[in-house]
Amino acid sequence: MRRRGLLAALAMPALAKAQPAWPSRPIRMLIPFPPGGTTDILGRYLAPSLSVALGQNVVVENRTGGNGAVAIVETTRAVPDGHTICMSISTLITQALLTKQPYHPIDDVTPILHLANVGNIVVVNPALPIHSLAELVAYAKANPGRLSYGSPGIGSSVHLSGELFSQAAGIEMVHVPYRGGGPALADLVAGNIQLMFGNASSTLPFVRGGSVRPLAVTAATRQAYAPDLPTITESGYPGFAVVEWYAMIGPAGMPPAVTARINREIMAIVGTPEGRAKLLDLGAEVVGGTPAEFGAFLRADLIRTEALIRGANIKAE
Repeated sequence: MRRRGLLAALAMPALAKAQPAWPSRPIRMLIPFPPGGTTDILGRYLAPSLSVALGQNVVVENRTGGNGAVAIVETTRAVPDGHTICMSISTLITQALLTKQPYHPIDDVTPILHLANVGNIVVVNPALPIHSLAELVAYAKANPGRLSYGSPGIGSSVHLSGELFSQAAGIEMVHVPYRGGGPALADLVAGNIQLMFGNASSTLPFVRGGSVRPLAVTAATRQAYAPDLPTITESGYPGFAVVEWYAMIGPAGMPPAVTARINREIMAIVGTPEGRAKLLDLGAEVVGGTPAEFGAFLRADLIRTEALIRGANIKAE
């Protein structure tokens, strides 16, 4: 017995040595939407600093389609060794609720970090004679069905904002889903659609450049990146509040130590005053927290979003 115990003790360093170091090769960061949207902007901001911190290249890959579902499916099917992660958004939940997907938004992912919340900005093409939310509603009522708004896809916070506002204001608008926020914004600037409830991170450069006209924000309170813009609640629709959450996930079954390391390194990038200021300039408010806290948030958000979709009678188009 003593001899077997001694042999086992001697073998332990060898077994520990046999465990492969992580990361042992470049890390894939999947982005569910095309370049130019908020998800892509945030992912590409993180990747260089994360590469340095982990000692391996973090390679950003835009895997578009299915309003983010293509990248989520690829993530859930990856080997859960920490070499494939995904910058996910709220559509992780909404797509699973609105459409039939081959993944469960809770059981099939490893929650890593609730990175940030991003509100939306109601913006219109400057050619429209609209300078306020009240004028938008009046125009829509005078021209039923003639206003079209774009979104990165069905179930995104941009889509939900438009649907919920249409119901609250009693107006009729046409929803035009795109493969991402970037293409939708390009069509808005070109005049092919008339407005968007665009994510702040991707929409702010167009607001600052004057190619779109801002009317209001969808968050519950005024935002530091645009303090002069009223909220939709202030504009006469009490209780209106919609934000998009952005987060890092991986396939289910990732080693807790790897999950904690990714969480820690990302927070080292965005958790400093400089990092928070950078994200705020992008229209994103850092959330942070542990993987366990993000997991609890996901479970609560699934219940909340299901109730919202049912209450608003939102369906896949």
